[in-house]
Amino acid sequence: LVVSEVEPSQTPNLGWQEGVIRNSGPLDFNSHKLDDLPMIDRDLTRWQLYAYHNGNYKYLPGTYTYAGRDCWWGRCTFCVWEFTLNPKGSYRIHSAERVLDEVGHVVENYGIREIFDDTGTLPAGAWLKKFTQGMVERGYHKQVRFGHNMRFNLLTKEQYEAMGKAGFRFILYGLESANQKTLDKLDKGVIAGKIEEELRWAHGNGMEPHLTVMMGYPWETADDSQRTVDFLHNLFAKGLVDTLQGTIVVPYPGTPLFEECKRNGWLKTEDWDRYDMRGSVMINPITDEQIRGYVQQLYKAFMSPQYMARKVASIRSLDDVKFFAEAGKKVVGHLLDFKTKQGSEVAARG
Repeated sequence: LVVSEVEPSQTPNLGWQEGVIRNSGPLDFNSHKLDDLPMIDRDLTRWQLYAYHNGNYKYLPGTYTYAGRDCWWGRCTFCVWEFTLNPKGSYRIHSAERVLDEVGHVVENYGIREIFDDTGTLPAGAWLKKFTQGMVERGYHKQVRFGHNMRFNLLTKEQYEAMGKAGFRFILYGLESANQKTLDKLDKGVIAGKIEEELRWAHGNGMEPHLTVMMGYPWETADDSQRTVDFLHNLFAKGLVDTLQGTIVVPYPGTPLFEECKRNGWLKTEDWDRYDMRGSVMINPITDEQIRGYVQQLYKAFMSPQYMARKVASIRSLDDVKFFAEAGKKVVGHLLDFKTKQGSEVAARG
């Protein structure tokens, strides 16, 4: 590879050639369109390292796309991406046609069977209509399954139907909490009472919803935490959720949540080694051991007889068997990660 060097005072050349690396100059989000950039060189980035051992993929090999940078909502107060890595006004997206071209590229050249688009929230509206129509028109819906991040209270029933026809499978929602006061404080823009209906639309159109949930908010009581646990267990019992990720909320520096913690004296420490989700770094109405216990309770939703029976009955292929076996190992690992004894050890360490 040839490196093309430019002086800092020179205007960088954003054009590209095969086998040539160019200096694009200072970070600038507005001087070019994303569609002007080349596709990711998956051989250079060793795509195989991320294609098999990934809980998001049922059909292997899998790969990532990135339709936008990063989330058009950009207001969730805990999100380090939106308040540090992607400054306000920098959100941009590839055109639907460009992402469709990339889908075809990875399917035809790498035999990819599942894609996860890791844009903070997949673009909706006219973009999503073009993309779902294109997946069907180009026949990709028969060759590859598609997954992505999505917000609640954004899509219509008709849009979920279009996604189902286009081969969408995995859909990840950031739920964070079942308590409306917490959703409001986090500026999620989500109404908790509408979540179940939307999950019915997703599940009814062949998608397998995955929820991310956090415990340990400095304003949530034991009753609030239990409400979230009960809400998740109820969704699992009804067959509306397939998988989840439970963690302890961390107020990363640079986010509004961190600044709120500073103002209110909620931080226990600014030792960044402690900001690893193994224990809470904020003062809470409940103990670290209780917080860890609530995260464990979230993962125990996988162990309900209704959920396990439903999953066994849904097995249709060897892909299903491998996926469920791998998921089972991960659940056991998460239960061990959040064992309450470890929580006491972390607290003692601090």
